[in-house]
Amino acid sequence: MPRERDADGTVRGKSAHHPGTEAEAPTRAVVIVPVLSRQPRNDDDTSRPRLTRSAEARHDEAVGLARAIDLDLIHTAVVTVNDPRPATLLGSGKVEEFAGIVKEGHAEVVIVDHPLTPVQQRNLEKEFNAKVLDRTGLILEIFGERARTKEGTLQVELAHLNYQKGRLVRSWTHLERQRGGAGFLGGPGETQIESDRRQLQEKIIKLKHELETVRRTRDLHRAKRKKVPFPVVAIVGYTNAGKSTLFNKLTGAGVLAQDMLFATLDPTLRRVRLPHGTPIILSDTVGFISDLPTHLIAAFRATLEEVVEADLVIHLRDISDPDTAAQAEDVERILADLGVDASDTKRVIEVWNKIDLLDEGNRQRLLADGAGGGKEPPIAVSAVSGEGIDALKAIIETRIAGELRDLTVTIEPAQFGLLDWLYRNGDVVSRTDNDDGSATISLRATQSAREEIESRLRRRNNG
Repeated sequence: MPRERDADGTVRGKSAHHPGTEAEAPTRAVVIVPVLSRQPRNDDDTSRPRLTRSAEARHDEAVGLARAIDLDLIHTAVVTVNDPRPATLLGSGKVEEFAGIVKEGHAEVVIVDHPLTPVQQRNLEKEFNAKVLDRTGLILEIFGERARTKEGTLQVELAHLNYQKGRLVRSWTHLERQRGGAGFLGGPGETQIESDRRQLQEKIIKLKHELETVRRTRDLHRAKRKKVPFPVVAIVGYTNAGKSTLFNKLTGAGVLAQDMLFATLDPTLRRVRLPHGTPIILSDTVGFISDLPTHLIAAFRATLEEVVEADLVIHLRDISDPDTAAQAEDVERILADLGVDASDTKRVIEVWNKIDLLDEGNRQRLLADGAGGGKEPPIAVSAVSGEGIDALKAIIETRIAGELRDLTVTIEPAQFGLLDWLYRNGDVVSRTDNDDGSATISLRATQSAREEIESRLRRRNNG
């Protein structure tokens, strides 16, 4: 039995991911990946051409997105489109072919992994007699599934309403004009579409006010953190690059980490103490993905402000993915939109994850290529096995607190309360107990730790 749909077309009803009182089979779906033979010109950035993704990689990502909300895929296909049709994007022959597949397989949803105009979406729904979602619509469905906090829910709802606003062109059954109430006889009133659009705009304004409250709360939390100056380190990357797995490895937290696109959506912050005692706040953020519309990025700006305000950004890449270079470019473009320069090696660390999935030959070749070009080489890690994690922590601490340097201090008997702090915040090389009861400590410490040691010693001497 087909699922109920809202006026905006959102699929409703019980499924494998919507628990209900009765068990119900997941929604049957068809995934179509149109590949345009001539890519449209990219007016946003003429400095360099965008990397072309392989059709296979696009197909795999589209399938992954569909499975992220537990759709039952009865058919998937890559379709080359030489001449995009304004009415349906696909040619009439392909539309007819897929209409037959949808009917025969009793599919309820058709995913088209490409932006669709409202007219194209409406026409395809008529031809397929099924719900049609384009790439943006599917991502919004996933975000709706993943949002857990009030902030995440508000952001998803705002993005969804902005998406709906331009799509009120469906075959409404109630498009007659409502009778107006003004004047002696009453004017013609407004059409239902105009009324719906006005109501959507009112909801959007309300949500923006609520998100502004969230933003102010975040600003207050950020101000409190600055009073006790813990540097913020944000992890960013393409979705499924392993951000949550790395976050868990560095913090010992239990954030959901699965081999699934957009496994986590809401940002998570944890306090971490690095090997030489430097405290930081580590932030896990929503994954990026290609072809994110502007209004979707804008909806999550409150969350992404954690990246903008971060002292250090870890750009995590899945180096085992054949499309890793294109994914990195997409992340860099979104960072640039946020005002973060990915080429700033003082603020951004490039980390190659899933190095354990490469054979030794490919690993050495990639690392050699990464070290070329005169730029700082990336850090290779496996967030699963822990390989390279110690080196990453050392790099983070160096960037945050400065290089390790040798230091020798003499601790008077009255200052022995500092010894424990010294051992926790530095590498003690040797300790000599002197005849007068003092102790001479030779250690290696970061710049910030050295400054803190000197400050504590001065306070003790003055006290």
